Amino acid sequence: MPVTRFSSTKIFPNFLLHNSSVSRTPITYETLVIFKLSRFLLSWKVLLLVATAIALFMAVIAFSHLHSLRFGPSSRRRKGHFICCHSAETSGSKSGAAILWFKHDLRLDDHPALVAAAKSHRSVLPLYVFDRRILSRYSDEILELVLFALNDLRNSLRKQGTNLMIRFGSAESVIAELVKQIKACNVYAEVELEYEMHEMIKVVKRNMEEVPFLDGNLDIVLWQTPFYDIKNMKDLPASHDDFKKLKLLPTLPVLPPSLPAVEVEMDWGSLPSFEDLKEFMNGNSNKSLENWNMIKEMSAETLLQKKFPKSSGLLSENSKFEHNEKKKLDKSAFVTRKGNIVGGGTDSVLNALAAYLRYLEGTARDDWQEVHERLRNAESREGASFISIFGPALHLGIISNRRVHHEAITYEKERNAGFISPFGYSTTTVAAAADAVCSMEWYSLMAQKSLISNEGTYSIRMWRWNSYLIQYTVVGEGGPATLLVHGFGAFFEHYRDNIKEIAETGNWVWAITLLGFGKSEKPNIVYTELLWAEMLRDFIVEVVGEPVHLVGNSLGGYIVSIVACLWPSLVKSVALINSAGNVIPGFSQLFSKERRPSGAAWLGARLLWLCLRLTIKSIVKNCYPAKTERADDWLISEMVRASYDPGVLVVLESIFSFDLSLPLNYLLEGLEEKVLIVQGMKDPISDSKSKVAMLKEHCAGVTVKELNAGHCPHDELPEEVNSIICEWILTVENKLPVESCL
Repeated sequence: MPVTRFSSTKIFPNFLLHNSSVSRTPITYETLVIFKLSRFLLSWKVLLLVATAIALFMAVIAFSHLHSLRFGPSSRRRKGHFICCHSAETSGSKSGAAILWFKHDLRLDDHPALVAAAKSHRSVLPLYVFDRRILSRYSDEILELVLFALNDLRNSLRKQGTNLMIRFGSAESVIAELVKQIKACNVYAEVELEYEMHEMIKVVKRNMEEVPFLDGNLDIVLWQTPFYDIKNMKDLPASHDDFKKLKLLPTLPVLPPSLPAVEVEMDWGSLPSFEDLKEFMNGNSNKSLENWNMIKEMSAETLLQKKFPKSSGLLSENSKFEHNEKKKLDKSAFVTRKGNIVGGGTDSVLNALAAYLRYLEGTARDDWQEVHERLRNAESREGASFISIFGPALHLGIISNRRVHHEAITYEKERNAGFISPFGYSTTTVAAAADAVCSMEWYSLMAQKSLISNEGTYSIRMWRWNSYLIQYTVVGEGGPATLLVHGFGAFFEHYRDNIKEIAETGNWVWAITLLGFGKSEKPNIVYTELLWAEMLRDFIVEVVGEPVHLVGNSLGGYIVSIVACLWPSLVKSVALINSAGNVIPGFSQLFSKERRPSGAAWLGARLLWLCLRLTIKSIVKNCYPAKTERADDWLISEMVRASYDPGVLVVLESIFSFDLSLPLNYLLEGLEEKVLIVQGMKDPISDSKSKVAMLKEHCAGVTVKELNAGHCPHDELPEEVNSIICEWILTVENKLPVESCL
């Protein structure tokens, strides 16, 4: 990506300064005329006039700039949905106190809200709230990372003469109480894309509105770090290919300001130990929820290895490299007990980033050698080590995306005499860092756009899983929970005519876009069927919150079968629509399969990508033999759009490393009377007659529905499939004989 130098003299917006080169030219008549004219212009009278004009011009620009300071889109209110970023007051006279609520922005460096708060208020109260709703989705290692980051943040603030307030409880109650205590007129909080966090901010705002305030200016100021200078989010192109044509350049990070201290005596609270924090988290009175959260602690691979003790297991991305216990280095950035990810404070992470970028140079420094060792262990595929090592620190905001990009590009210029090659980066580590944060920003932009637009049939919600953005929707307000899972290359809207219709019969319907597909994020990781199964498990536990009826098409059917096999307490029933997977009688042994992509997979993914681009329309229509018109322009265009997303080639590589060796007859054991098979008998991808016969023979208690349809009956014949699924759910819920839904 070409990079232009930026000016850091202004924060919003960052103005570009282009380098210019001056060539030597011979002296001509025109040159002499210009020379004499320049001498005249240098007279003191002209200089005085020019200086005055420049001063007036700069004053106008400064005045305009201060009054146009914004942290994102202008304020917007919609019924039941608050999405706004307010302008910050930066006039000469500072207002009273403000609260800066840290959540996923645990840093002072490149923090726009700190800059604005310091300019606008006489005193600023930095605050972190240990809220179970936020912390419950963190692993133990991430919780450790939070504590290290907060300790560094508090020490950094103390050096400025202020402090970080620590509180426990619900954020809305804590903030409302502090607003009254310090008479704050603004609360600064980072914009959240995840639905649950977004709703929490709305609750905080409602509670603040109930706090009596004399001048009525009390409000919440939502902010974000602008990676690109985008004026109107609604005009953001849907295709990443079109987005690249805009040639937007990343903005520069900002330096931390001097933060004005609170003017009243405060009890700042103490930072808990890890054991204290775990005790606080386990203090939740909801024991059933606590038991459900324990389900997430054991990986799919571990469960399979217990079922097949003689097998070597599957090599999945979920198997993080194990850290051999060594003596901790004084300057180690791997601060957690497992020691797999970088943490600490911003300076510690920046030091680790410098080591990561300079991997090819070698070093005698122990702390940098440690980073290089972790890099090698985590490189499951080219560039994957960056997200594996630095992803959690980015998610917690210990370092910002644009700071990473700035450091990577600065180093790249150092290697190339100040230039950026148009043919790509000179090292894989620079490419991994720069590409990762640019990819993250693209999916963040798409999520932001979905929150402010009313496009599409269903409202969009975002969920963060392992820090990745996942798109989903939900329709209904009660009844049996039903989760719809799409197949390879599709997205939740592939159930466009099923979601609402199934919900209208009294069901609570959820539909999700799996990681790597549609508008969900496509990180540089190794994708496996076990990874997606764990993702569905966590979605059921964290978001749905109760056992579900699982419905899956194609690869989605195979994945939901794994979920039902490994975590049966989460599943009420399974409906497989032309599911992937085979039936193998007498299956007893699991064989391992190398998951690291090969050179053949790399080449195959790119050839497949080109082939799909050229033939996607005919391929999809071939899957709809009964109603080819259902393979319409909208469906095709959405699939083509997703094929331009960053990271899509990595997902395609996974095709060559899928392991579907676990047969359906094994996965469905123990689910008698709880399995529905919906099979399109004209499926061009598999032999439907043979598959149905094998399922009936070797899967006890399955209910089979044969339809005159292709590979996607739910979209080709939605009315028939909706009726079948609704009757099936009713039968299972009411524990009726299975024959009643035949």
